Amino acid sequence: MAEKKRPNVVLIMTDNQPADLLGCYGNQEMRSPRLDQMAAEGIRFDNAYCPNAMCSPSRASVWTGRMPSQHGVHTWLDDRLMDQWPAGWNAVAEFDTLPEILKRAGYATAMIGKYHLGALAEAQNGIDHWITMARGHTLDFHGNEMTVNGESFVYDGHSVDFFTEQAVQYIDARAAQPDEPFLLLLPYNGPYGHWPSIKGRAEHRFGDLYDKTPMHSVPREGISKEAIALYEMNKEFMSSKKGGPDFSALLQIPNDLTSLRNYYSQMSLIDDGVGQVLDALARGGLEGDTVVIFTADHGFSLGHHGFWGHGQATWPSNMFRIAYNIPLILRAPGAIGPDRSSERLVGSMDLFSTILDYLGLFKETDMADVPARSFAPELAGETFDWDDVVFLEQEEARAIRTTEWLYVKRFKGSGAYPLEDDLYDLNADADERRNLAGDEGYAAIERELATRLDAYFDRYADPRFDLWRGGSAKSNASRPWLWKDAWGPDWETVT
Repeated sequence: MAEKKRPNVVLIMTDNQPADLLGCYGNQEMRSPRLDQMAAEGIRFDNAYCPNAMCSPSRASVWTGRMPSQHGVHTWLDDRLMDQWPAGWNAVAEFDTLPEILKRAGYATAMIGKYHLGALAEAQNGIDHWITMARGHTLDFHGNEMTVNGESFVYDGHSVDFFTEQAVQYIDARAAQPDEPFLLLLPYNGPYGHWPSIKGRAEHRFGDLYDKTPMHSVPREGISKEAIALYEMNKEFMSSKKGGPDFSALLQIPNDLTSLRNYYSQMSLIDDGVGQVLDALARGGLEGDTVVIFTADHGFSLGHHGFWGHGQATWPSNMFRIAYNIPLILRAPGAIGPDRSSERLVGSMDLFSTILDYLGLFKETDMADVPARSFAPELAGETFDWDDVVFLEQEEARAIRTTEWLYVKRFKGSGAYPLEDDLYDLNADADERRNLAGDEGYAAIERELATRLDAYFDRYADPRFDLWRGGSAKSNASRPWLWKDAWGPDWETVT
């Protein structure tokens, strides 16, 4: 008897999006009908977190099932350094990645969208069908150089529309070969949320959708001293070569309603694109045979806690929920639904193990040092043991988050840059406003959480990439001044 065909997998990922930015997560100002519909048909995870709130590290963790201290990508891979990378450099080349494992199992593989894990001109990590932008970060949604299976050209329209069009074409082609399973990775480069890409009014078909929206879904707060401190540090230490990020924008965008409305409209454009993808699956008769996952690389503050952007948008790095809590919606054959939600604390890194487990492919790779966990039994509504905890890291900050506590431990090995820890009681202080670290009344819980946190990184961190023990970062680091102070002027990054 022939072996039953495994389901197709479509993994859609946005760039810089908190869970809060969808209607199905309670945002009454966001228009996201297709993703809300997908959530109603599948399972919505309300407590999903990324391991690192920067784009390249979080993507590497999804592809490998490993933490940044294992795979070595600690921050965004700076496009300005591409000419210094070895030819065809791949930041996760030494690991058995998700597309490579599925390819060995007979899957056709496609990557359409933002890669940002190394060189872009040629396909990487076992990808057959390779479509991406010529850079990792987004300066403008229009007029981007695109690479389609080795051929490059400038696409004048919106990049989100381009990736949607290409994904629909790919699904239509796969529908003609229904006996061969496929993996489609669709990492959109929006809503993004940085200037100049969202400066001014949006120029696309949903650009006027939020013109009269009061934007009450976003808090109005003053700029935090930690955001200002980062700006001052970057001015002193970080290069501002042409084409690089404008760090001053992080202080200007909060409370800018035009930028907020632009950002919201980019999310609605993506929602429409996801709808087109879902329609293509249905049209091709693939809907009942395809796992569809929607998530984001990391969360994103829109002024919450007085900063704009990532976990590294403050000095020191923060671990606030808004920068790490991501949307995670999953629709799969055999999954219990509709309109289910899960309160389990899961990580986007866990998608690596969950997908392999669901497909019956654990045996296809060595899982010995992979911390990613499988929550596949949740899809079938089964009872199973699960430790409600996630671990996070941002160069000089590491955290453990449970249902009750958020504890942030910061690097103490620098004399010039003393850093303090954070502790938040999530039951009494869900918005993470009162730092209890150092309070004698909470000393016991702080010690317990610190012990668990240290044990986790002792087990999984690779000495080559453990910054806290003198290890390095691949390509570049966001805090080089800190690591040179701690480990000496000869400390350097590697490729």
